[in-house]
Amino acid sequence: MQNPPDMESLQTEIAATAARLVVEEGLEYGPAKRRAVKQLRLPQRTALPANDAVEDAVREYIDIFCGDTQPAELAALRRLAVTWMERLVPFRPYLAGAVWHGTATRLSDVYIQLFCDDSKSAEIALIDHGVDYTPRTVSGFHGESVEALSLSSMSQELGEPVGVHLLVYDHDDLRGALKPDAKGRTPRGDLAAVRALLEEDEHE
Repeated sequence: MQNPPDMESLQTEIAATAARLVVEEGLEYGPAKRRAVKQLRLPQRTALPANDAVEDAVREYIDIFCGDTQPAELAALRRLAVTWMERLVPFRPYLAGAVWHGTATRLSDVYIQLFCDDSKSAEIALIDHGVDYTPRTVSGFHGESVEALSLSSMSQELGEPVGVHLLVYDHDDLRGALKPDAKGRTPRGDLAAVRALLEEDEHE
């Protein structure tokens, strides 16, 4: 059953406003959608657009307003991700989120998912290398609570620090992690896949 046209246009407006907040302020999709509802002075219980709709709006916003700057910023973030993934090879790192899907700008954070035999091993490795991080709990790709190790890493190319979040999963979670998403895309990529994306970018 389709939404009435007015509901569809409302969701399109929310998605477009949220996309601007994602690109211009670096907000995550959830907070951006909620802020968009406030900015548009809509009732708090207004139905929110799906993340896929927001992502489409983000791509459109980037094409219109950031086409000259975003590709270089995305490449810089992917190179930073590769640096951390190389350091974290023993923990089977996979890049996810906007940096993987290509919608990241200089305000975006880097999300790397680790699939560990021992959930504490990645944290111990950071401690052993003197890396400052903040442990917290975030929602995982199945909506479950997942431990995240958040740190700040300087990007020489961007000339500013970037938030890097290491989400720690059990090794067994990797089996279901590579199923295509609703758009038929691989939802995350390993080190070889990210390097391949950077090579593609260089040849465009």
